[in-house]
Amino acid sequence: MDKQKFTDKFIAALCILIFIKILGILAELFHKSFWEVVGTLIVFAVVAVIILIVVIFQSDKEKNGDNHSGRAGRLMGGNSFYIETSVFDRIHNMYEDRAQKYIDEKDYRNAAKVYINLLRDNYRGAKTLEQGELYNEAAVIYLKKLHNKSEAASCYEKAKQYKKAIDLCKELRYNEKVGDLYREINDIKNSDSYYQIVADEYVKYNQMVKASLIYRKKMEKPEEAQKILLKGWNENKDAFNCLNNYFNNIFDVKKLDDEILDLYAKAPSDKKLIYLEAMKYEFKKTPELQSTTRNIAYEIISENMKAHSEIVNELKHFNPEDEVILKDISRYKMGRNKMFGY
Repeated sequence: MDKQKFTDKFIAALCILIFIKILGILAELFHKSFWEVVGTLIVFAVVAVIILIVVIFQSDKEKNGDNHSGRAGRLMGGNSFYIETSVFDRIHNMYEDRAQKYIDEKDYRNAAKVYINLLRDNYRGAKTLEQGELYNEAAVIYLKKLHNKSEAASCYEKAKQYKKAIDLCKELRYNEKVGDLYREINDIKNSDSYYQIVADEYVKYNQMVKASLIYRKKMEKPEEAQKILLKGWNENKDAFNCLNNYFNNIFDVKKLDDEILDLYAKAPSDKKLIYLEAMKYEFKKTPELQSTTRNIAYEIISENMKAHSEIVNELKHFNPEDEVILKDISRYKMGRNKMFGY
């Protein structure tokens, strides 16, 4: 009896909630189109009717005493959970089908409403709006419901709402992205200001090549990029990559040849082996550099043969088609092996 009273009260409360929800949907007429509101109302009405039918059906069964034994009653009570789960699964699938139908019809806004309002899946709602190129609306969902500033900034950028994207990227400290966005609106002063922050950060952590790329690619200051690479080479901060990139940024062969000789003349002895490694790359660039790079290589190899006998193998990189020198290298190695009793 108590259970029956509870069920009746539950049905009454459910009816009240349905009535309130219907009023809420109708209130949307003030800021939505008539047909949008009608569509939402129809979907809600179908769901409400299904739920009411299930609850009333259960109430009638309890009232009429369909279960004549305690055991049968317990079985029915145990099955009620599965009945309810099945109903909600069907409702969920119905919403999924409705959303997919909207997507197939290219009605991304209504598909997103189904995901957000009925399926309570804000992420899929936002992604659906993106899919439909409704970037401003997607950004609002990312911000208000998902609290995802990064995705919101990306949407604002796609919508060409650069000021809003910049504000969010500043909050996230995406300094390079802020620089990129300022470039989009031709604000070079602010753009370079944020790029400078990024470059300084790279230099602080000895990432000289990355800093040089900011100067060269983003700020369009190739001379500053070369200074940073030279600084990295001189201060032994990722020395090989700095030297290699420094040479790669010199496109005039005569100037490059002079620069190779000049830097070699200033190179300290403890960095000669790094210089030798760089010469392998420069030797392959053009025949015009082969004489200079080969002579430098011979000098470095000669100076280091006593301490590093295996360095003789480097000769083959500067004489790739000379079979005689390969034989000489082999004889040299055999001679050393016999000398030390190997």
